[in-house]
Amino acid sequence: MDKFKEIRRILIIILFFNWLVAFAKLIYGLVTKSAAMTADGVHSFADGASNIIGLVGIWAASKPVDEDHPYGHKKYETIATLGIAVMLFLASFDIIRDSFLRLFHPVAPDVNIFSFGLMAAGFLINMAVMKYEYKKGSELSSDVLVCDSIHTKSDMFVSGAVIVTLISTKLGFPIIDTIVAFIIGILIARAGFEILKKSSDVLCDGEAIEKAKIAKVMSSIPEVKSIHKIRTRGRQDDVHVDLHVIVNTNMHVSTAHELSHRISDTLKEKIPGITDVIVHIEPSK
Repeated sequence: MDKFKEIRRILIIILFFNWLVAFAKLIYGLVTKSAAMTADGVHSFADGASNIIGLVGIWAASKPVDEDHPYGHKKYETIATLGIAVMLFLASFDIIRDSFLRLFHPVAPDVNIFSFGLMAAGFLINMAVMKYEYKKGSELSSDVLVCDSIHTKSDMFVSGAVIVTLISTKLGFPIIDTIVAFIIGILIARAGFEILKKSSDVLCDGEAIEKAKIAKVMSSIPEVKSIHKIRTRGRQDDVHVDLHVIVNTNMHVSTAHELSHRISDTLKEKIPGITDVIVHIEPSK
């Protein structure tokens, strides 16, 4: 439970900074008629909306094991990342659509020193948020924090692109504002696909740990002659392992039972994140 409280605290902090930057970019982008800055503001606002989705997901994931959910509710956190991906796709579609409209109805944005300062401040805030969020997400094995940091990282590069756009507009090439807004839309969609792939790997029981890593740990147990049919699934902080172990034919049932417990304990100790191990003992031929 303490882990989920920490994740909630981090999401609330990040939500504040994301929306602070978002409102500043959106208001200034609309006032100055800058497509790129408005697009970047929408992206930052989506960052904040994704934090709210994350908070809902964490609330559901923090529920304890019950009779109907013997494996717990942790995958609700992963499901929440799908909501983050949807937010990104919607923002991407809206920005790309507006970019095409700008080609037929061009508007020259107003560029001054304040706009440069605003984008530079947003870039630095995004960088700090991204590093902090990714670090905490890795430490806490949180899908929501790691995926949201991917979102924030794309926002950081987008802000850099907008700075370039403002410079080009000041030099007399306003069309680049529209082009960069389109590129921003593509970058946002790409971030959505990255999150979607990561989440689907968990929800569709993709391999969570490399077989070679499991085999290396098992090689340290002398009673184990060989292993096969290694399967792993789950989230980084809740990995389930299933494997078949070959032992001597004359091994007593009680000894085999003790060995299966030792195998489980060894894997959990050597590989962080493993929470459940099913060992199938088989006699050698």
